[in-house]
This record gives sequence, C-alpha cells and structure tokens, in this order.
Amino acid sequence: MSTYLVAVVVGEYDYVEKKSRDGVLVRVYTPVGKSKQGLFALEVAARVLPYYKEYFDIAYPLPKIDLIAIADFSAGAMENWGLVTYRETCLLVDEEHTSAVRRQWIALVVGHELAHQWFGNLVTMEWWTHLWLNEGYASFVEFLCVNHLFPEYDIWTQFVTETYIRALELDCLKNSHPIEVPVGHPSEIDEIFDDISYNKGASVIRMLHKYIGDDDFRKGMNIYLTRHQYKNTFTEDLWAALEEASNKPVGAVMSTWTKQMGFPMVQVTSEQKGPNRVLKMTQQKFCADGSQGDDTLWMIPITISTQEQPSKVALSTVLDKRSQEVVMENVAESSWVKLNPGTVGYYRTRYSAVMLEQLVTAIRDGSLPPLDRLGLLDDCFALVQAGHTQTSESLKLMEAFSNETNFTVWSSISNCMSKLSALFSYTALDKPLKNYGRKLFSNVTKRLGWDAEEKESHLDTLLRSLVLNKMISFEDPDTIKEAKSRFEKHISGVCALPADLRSACYRAVLAEADEATFQRFLELYRAADLHEEKDRISRALGAVKDPALLKRVLDFAVSDEVRSQDTVFVIVSVAVSKNGRDLAWQFFKDHWQELMDRYQGGFLLARLVKSTTENFASEASAQEIEEFFAAHQSPGTERSVQQALETVRLNAAWLRRDLASTDSYLQPYH
Repeated sequence: MSTYLVAVVVGEYDYVEKKSRDGVLVRVYTPVGKSKQGLFALEVAARVLPYYKEYFDIAYPLPKIDLIAIADFSAGAMENWGLVTYRETCLLVDEEHTSAVRRQWIALVVGHELAHQWFGNLVTMEWWTHLWLNEGYASFVEFLCVNHLFPEYDIWTQFVTETYIRALELDCLKNSHPIEVPVGHPSEIDEIFDDISYNKGASVIRMLHKYIGDDDFRKGMNIYLTRHQYKNTFTEDLWAALEEASNKPVGAVMSTWTKQMGFPMVQVTSEQKGPNRVLKMTQQKFCADGSQGDDTLWMIPITISTQEQPSKVALSTVLDKRSQEVVMENVAESSWVKLNPGTVGYYRTRYSAVMLEQLVTAIRDGSLPPLDRLGLLDDCFALVQAGHTQTSESLKLMEAFSNETNFTVWSSISNCMSKLSALFSYTALDKPLKNYGRKLFSNVTKRLGWDAEEKESHLDTLLRSLVLNKMISFEDPDTIKEAKSRFEKHISGVCALPADLRSACYRAVLAEADEATFQRFLELYRAADLHEEKDRISRALGAVKDPALLKRVLDFAVSDEVRSQDTVFVIVSVAVSKNGRDLAWQFFKDHWQELMDRYQGGFLLARLVKSTTENFASEASAQEIEEFFAAHQSPGTERSVQQALETVRLNAAWLRRDLASTDSYLQPYH
C-alpha cells in the first residue's frame, strides 16, 4: 500500500453503519451528537460499492470502509484506503439546513473518493506526473455513479458546466500545462491539483469513453485493474488495456490530449453539392489572446448531428490532419448541422455565419438539445474573449435564450454574465449591463417564483437558487425587497428560509447592510451549528458595500472564529466583489507572511493568489502584481501567479477592444 494512503484518526466520534449489498461494513463517523447527519452519505456509500464492484467486475478488497468528518481539512476529502477523510461540508447532511446543490455535491464527493479505492489505491500511479490519471479518472467516474444513483439530477448535463467548461477556460492560457507534468520537487505537486488534472482529465476520459463505447471501456478497465492490482502504473498502461479491449488506436489518440498543452478550435464551413452537404473542417490551437497558436495537431474524435435527428450522431470521424472534408448525404440546405453534439469533444467550434444563423434559429425554437444550446453559447463567448468576434455578438446570442428552461444552460449564461459584469464593473456599463441581465432573466424569474412547487424537479430547485442569486447581483428591486422580507421572517422565527434560498437572501440583505445588520450576521454565524450554514454566511459577507465593513470582513476571515480551511473563501468573497477588489488585494499584500506561514504553499494559497489578482483589467495592475510576486517568493503558487497575470492582461485587451461597441449595443439599457 502506498504510504500516502495510510490514515489513523483518534478522537471522539459518533457513527452510523450499514452493510452494503456485497457485504462490506460501511460506517460514517460524525461529530458527537450529529450521527443523523451521516445518513445520506452512508446510503450513497453503501449503494456505490456494489455498483463499482459490478462496473469494474472487481470486489472492494477490504472488509470495511469508514467515512469520517474532520474539523479543519485543506482539501474537500482524501481517499485513504478504508478510512476516507472529509471536510464536514462534503459529508454531513442536515434535513432542514442542507441545500439541494450541497446534497448533490456530497454524493459526487463520496462517489469520487470511493472510485479511488480501485483507481489509485488498488492500482496506484508510478509517480506524481501521472496524478491526472488518478484524479481525472475519479472525477469522471463520480458522475457515472451519481447518474446511476440519482438519475433525476441529470448530472451528465451538469458535467459540462461544472467540469468541462472550467477546464477549457484555464487550458487556453499560455500558462496552462499539459495533463502530464514532470514533477521534480514536492512544492510542484500541489500546483498540479488544479482544473487541468481534475477537469481536463475527466473531460478527455469522457471523450474517450464516448469514442470506444461503454462496453469496451468497462472491459479495458477490468483488464487494467486486474493486471496491475497492488502495483504501480504509467498512463500508457491504461491506454494499452483500453486498446486491447476496443481495437481502436487509444494510445495514439489520447497521447495528443495528455502530452500536449491546450486544445484545438475546429473551423467549419459548408457547401451544398446536389442533395449532399460537404463540410470542410480545419483545426488550429485555440489561444485566449486570439493569436494563431503553434502548429500543434490533435487526433480529434468528431461527431456531427443534423436537424433531422437532433439527438442522434449522424456521422463520426477522426480529424487528425490540419484540414479534411466530409460528405453528409441527403442533408438539405435549409437544415442545421452541429458539430460535437452533447458537447463531449474537448475542442471549440467556429461556424461560418450561415451555419451559425441556422443554429441560433434552432435555439429560439427549442429544437436544439440543451447540451448543444449550451456548447454553442460557450464557444461563442470564448471567441468573444479571444477577440474573434465582438462582445455585442454574445449579448445578441444570449437574447435568444429568454425562454430557456434548462438549469445547466442557465448556469452557462450566468457564467458569461459574471465575466462581463466583472469586466465592465469599473466602467459606465456597470448599470446598463445589470439592466440587460434583469431583462434577460425576467421570464425565468417569473416562472419559478420564490416558492417550490410540490414535487418539483431537483433541477428547478437548483435553478431557482441560481436565478435569485443573479437577480440580486443585478440589483433587481423586487427581488431584493422580497429577499429582505423573507429574511426578517426567517430571523424572527415566523417562517424558516429553505436552505436553497438562503445564500441569495443573505447576500441581498448584506448588500445594503449597516453596522447593526452586519452584527446580526456575525451572531447568526456564531449561533450556526451546521458547518454548511457557517460557510453560507461567511461567504455571503463579501456582498457588503461599505468599505469599512469590507475591511471588517477581511479581518474576520483571519480571526480565530474562522477555520483555516475557510479563511480563503471568505477573502475571495470580498475579492470578487466590485467594492472589495482593491481592498482584498491590499489585505493579501499586508498579510502575505501570515498567509504564507499558515498555508505553506498548498492549493488553498494558490487559489487565494488567483482570486485576489485575476479580476483586475489594466496593464498598471498587472505590473503591480508582477512586482509584488517578484519581491515575495511564494513557492507552490508560481504557476497561479503567471495564469493570473495573463488573465489580467487579457481582460485589459478585451476592455480596450470592446468597450465602445458594447456601449453602443447597450444604449437602450442606459
């Protein structure tokens, strides 16, 4: 057994237990008096073990598995063999106070850590260079497992916004890194626990799963795990097993995705020849700054769908050259054609104007499936950021979504709006953009209202929370008024706020908070028994606008009242707010040594560095950040600093390029 998987816990705990269907004793250990809060995770764990046993066709090798909540824990969880440690917020569920989004997250984390019992523990990678195999793989399998246990979560659709898009956003930077990174020093290990190892890793494995099919994927997994159990492996060992199972060139295809940094953009044009449609596809590296990129080539599994059968793959091919043509038989000129249905391929698509126009019509009439609507919007927005098209184009495209009903599509719209809000928040467009956002979200806000329907879908519950949070950030007077009134009823015990609405209400009340209101929240924080509730309150504090109170939030973040694991997120809540950006950066500089001592490298510090710096949008800010880190060596955060600097300069270029044209587009909203 690898030494990094050994764990011993000594302490006073309560627990709940259950035998899984395949005879493993499962226990969830909780703080004393909170054993009930372990029941949800217990149920998930007890049901996941037999599922994995069947999926891998290999039984869990130990007689027991324990899941235990730790008070202060830098990561979310750690897969120690037979004794998995968790943050309380990644394990404990309280019937009244846990939100739907948190419950879903806990199911994913439990699924992730238990997948590691096979993939990572039974078979361990040879060296940290292959960390991505461990993490990317478990990040993929957690979705398989949650989809099996909770089909109503529609979790594969959420994979695209939560995992795939986050990987693409980081991976187009010049300071990204390949999935496989040579690691020579311990401080470099922490640096690769990032969106590339986890999210890009999971995304390329999802693409591979689709490329070879589930049956061969399972067969290959079984070969790999059986052949190498209780031993160490390289990435190539997995490819060899999957190749053996599928008879497809897995090694050749996949090494272009794991050994090369970044990803391609596929440009597509279409020509009608008689009854057939001829598509010409050209690949080039996609760069965040819009530059041509180098001459890297990928082996891209391409799938194409058409208007005739929107959710079926009409054609599959592998694009392994710079350009190639494919013929789609009997596709009418008036039909839309879509690359990458289901948004599975790890690439961006750029359509000719005519093809794009047909697809936008299909968004409006709802004939394009949700993941395709989402992929189209996200690709368009990435092209805007890279300067290939203007910001006004993405604003125009988002208007086609005014009757959208799908939660995940709204998550993507919300992500685009957050980026635009951050970019334009220090310009005259701050207010017009909020007015635009309110109008865009008005239909969906009306449809959902504040109160859950009886037996409503899990996704509508998530959507309500998302929409109300957005309306509050757009400063919608009606939403804010209602939020305040519900908060008062909540505090006075008249009517408790459902957990899903609390974050939005807290932020609405805090946005206009004075000293007395701020104190009330600190008291709520101190009185909260469930750590999730403490988290919710402390992460809402950044919404206050008064600079004196924002300073208090920052001091509170490093006080004894906040666990070290949570400090970073409280500071970040200030850093991402319009009024707090400069204060948080100054605070980071003033407390640099204290933060370095507290986190000693580590990925929490890297996250803090990025969040307190990357929202700036001027060359002067970039230079100031550069000078600070040149004078203050922060091991384990070097790559994060470079990524943040690059992002600030990209923001500055985007503003210079698009401020005037966006201003004229938003004229009606001034």
